[in-house]
Amino acid sequence: MSYTRENIINKCEKAFEDIKTFYKQSFINYGGKTTDTNEYYTEVIAEFLTDNLDEYIHGIPKIIRESSYKTPTHTGEFDETTPREEEKIAMEMFNQSKDGTPYNLIGNIIDYQTPLKNKRTDIAGKIDLLSYDGNCLRVLELKKPFSDETMLRCILEGYTYLKIVDTAKLLDNFELPANTKVVACPFVFKYGKQYQEMLEKRPYLFKLMTMLESKPYYIVKQDNVYIVEE
Repeated sequence: MSYTRENIINKCEKAFEDIKTFYKQSFINYGGKTTDTNEYYTEVIAEFLTDNLDEYIHGIPKIIRESSYKTPTHTGEFDETTPREEEKIAMEMFNQSKDGTPYNLIGNIIDYQTPLKNKRTDIAGKIDLLSYDGNCLRVLELKKPFSDETMLRCILEGYTYLKIVDTAKLLDNFELPANTKVVACPFVFKYGKQYQEMLEKRPYLFKLMTMLESKPYYIVKQDNVYIVEE
């Protein structure tokens, strides 16, 4: 199905009725272009968000979690046959970093699948990975190789989790300095769909990423070792 620019803007306005679930909307993953203006659908959405950024930022409510964000059972053990590919990759990367050897650009991965909910009925996912480089804590939104999700979806999902999390409590639970900067970043495989989108002319996507301080990092796997590039 094809859409005009107005169709996409109407979808954005409707989805803004519940901003915390905006990133989940199916149109965020539309990969084509508008029939009337020949713009990428994601460019129209990104432009809408830059024009309504204050409402977007303040429309995602924080969840006050009573339990610790740090889960004692997160030791990196997992079933190799698990069909949950992203979770498996996250734990493999966590395990690779357990000996204290930092990844280039992002430092050590200190946790995976970090919970955000306070109660079961809360609407929130889990942070795929947390990395810390001594100055900055990164909320990493991981996408598996050959993921068909757009870079925009990755950016918005990670940023939503950043707004949901109680950053002061998160830093305290992981015994990090209270003044540590916390940002959300796409964490995707090099040469995948999201990477290819970044090579295209997408000015509003890039503008939105700058405004949200959402810098992408790219994963390469060589000889069963994960490497991080920019």
